Amino acid sequence: MEQAQTRPGTERQRAALGPEGLIARTIAERTTQLRDVRRHLHRHPELSHQEHATTDFVHEQLQGLGLAPHRLEGTGLICDIPGEDESLPMMALRADMDALGIPELSPVAFRSTVEGVSHSCGHDVHMTAVLGAATALVRVADSGALRRGVRLVFQPAEEMHPCGALQLIGQGVLDGVDSILALHCDPGVDVGHVGLKTGPITSATDPVRIQVRGAGGHTSRPHLTQDLVYALGSIVTQLPAAMGRRMDPRSGVNLTWGSIHAGSAFNAIPSTGTLEGTLRCLDHDAWDRAEDLLEELLADLVRPWDVEARVSHDRGVPPVSNSASSVEVLAAAVRGVLGRDNLDPTAQSLGGEDFAWYLEKVPGALARLGTRTPGGRTYDLHMGDLMIDERAIGIGATVLAAACVERDLQSA
Repeated sequence: MEQAQTRPGTERQRAALGPEGLIARTIAERTTQLRDVRRHLHRHPELSHQEHATTDFVHEQLQGLGLAPHRLEGTGLICDIPGEDESLPMMALRADMDALGIPELSPVAFRSTVEGVSHSCGHDVHMTAVLGAATALVRVADSGALRRGVRLVFQPAEEMHPCGALQLIGQGVLDGVDSILALHCDPGVDVGHVGLKTGPITSATDPVRIQVRGAGGHTSRPHLTQDLVYALGSIVTQLPAAMGRRMDPRSGVNLTWGSIHAGSAFNAIPSTGTLEGTLRCLDHDAWDRAEDLLEELLADLVRPWDVEARVSHDRGVPPVSNSASSVEVLAAAVRGVLGRDNLDPTAQSLGGEDFAWYLEKVPGALARLGTRTPGGRTYDLHMGDLMIDERAIGIGATVLAAACVERDLQSA
């Protein structure tokens, strides 16, 4: 019987993996350096589309690895690590760069130096993990064990609408790429663990704004006015309930208000009012139907009050839907470098992530990176007191780098 031929470089690739492999050793050697990179980024957060100093810093780090990063329009950059076989499409690793307009409340010595701005979603960790993965992958490439090239994507404006992912896709960052991976900090999962799920792992998330207009008047004569505040109250309570009854409950439709404004005097019915909130859907088909239904239900609700209501529903992001093949690549990487017991199933959340737009173009997966110190407090994202166990940096970097090599082995 003819024996299967082993592809040249396969043994070198296997040697790069595992707890004692080249990738793990490289990350272990750079633990202090990566921690310092994260702390620098944490001290100097920048809001969406303002990530100029962050772009400069990441550019400098990549050049220090002997790479040739390419700046994008505005902010953000991409950088390719060439593989042995340039005819193969690349795998991409994505990191988001922007911070939030939230004051830092944590007591760490490296707290934000920018008033009212902080990395309270962990994007500083995401960037550092991808930089760490790049450090390891450069050494893997130098050893001849990186068959398929890897594109590093440092994306601005994940926290903003319209989002940075669409901007980068429009600039061609996925050209020559056939799959993409990313991590997101999960402060509800212990450090050392990674959560994965095939299929939808996040929610569609849309900003919704409703403007209501009426004649207004004195509160002593509501019957002679168009009682706009009463109408707003009806919309606030009844529109989410109606959406929940008109759509399949399994689609996870959730309309929640974050802001309501109307009037300035206790004895005057105002003539204008505004509601703002988010519409979230776990199901892509429900997301496609939601806009028309929202307008229909709103028109029905305000008819008894004889006011004019106009809804502005912007398509935000679809659900992140992980492909089975990309999940298996990440799962194999986690099992190889952390062990089976450190790979966790995870539930779909109602949070939104613009990584979803990349997955509308190519297969890929988003993994949840545990950042909680075992036995410690569970923090929450988008809160100024968020604390990250910094061991997550090296773990994220190791898993991402191992996944790039694992992809080659699985496609051999």
